[in-house]
Amino acid sequence: MKSPARQRPSDATAMKLIVVDYESGNLRSVTRALETCGVAPVITGEPDELRGADALVLPGVGSGPAAMAALAARGLVAPLREFAAAGKPFLGVCLGLQLLLGRTEEDGGADCLGIVPGRVVRLPETGRKIPHMGWNSVELSGQHPALQGIDSGSYFYFVHSYYAAPESAEGVAGATEYGRRFCSIYARGNLIATQFHPEKSGAVGLRIYRNFIAMAAQAARRDSVAPAAAASRPGD
Repeated sequence: MKSPARQRPSDATAMKLIVVDYESGNLRSVTRALETCGVAPVITGEPDELRGADALVLPGVGSGPAAMAALAARGLVAPLREFAAAGKPFLGVCLGLQLLLGRTEEDGGADCLGIVPGRVVRLPETGRKIPHMGWNSVELSGQHPALQGIDSGSYFYFVHSYYAAPESAEGVAGATEYGRRFCSIYARGNLIATQFHPEKSGAVGLRIYRNFIAMAAQAARRDSVAPAAAASRPGD
């Protein structure tokens, strides 16, 4: 099997990509995946660093309420909402998908980031083991730059007991069956989030990271060209 192609250095060095550190994420494996794809991410939990970033990855494992408490303690809740609203590329991984929604029912319930209307609920008790752990297929139902080159029915690695239930199906780009059909990929505009772990899903998972990096590099180039073009207009 061929090794995943690395992103071109010109693309990788033209942007600042943040991996949010709030002590609730699988930082090492996410960082290693991004580095394999040719990017040296900035790992930080400082709110000011987010404001200067071109793209952002929000990883996450564990409890939703605990993760939200950790984000709040670091002053990251408002900057994350602002980053998403600014239209910059934003990737949520595993718990990072659930945190995008309005509220989670886990551990008695807690408000989440509210970027995507909806709630987080527990997988149903249908005789299958919970947490849902292992490889499962994802049926794609939408097109998005982050999903380019990925076949519907591809297998990814999951570890979770709760799932995201967006109010609207418009952003649900992938679904998986485990006791019930649930959203396993949310992709709309600048937002892409997965219930599975791309960094633990082999070459197809790395493809999602490469696609996200390409999105981020394109956005960074566009943002850098716009001020220069405005400054060069005659008569200003």
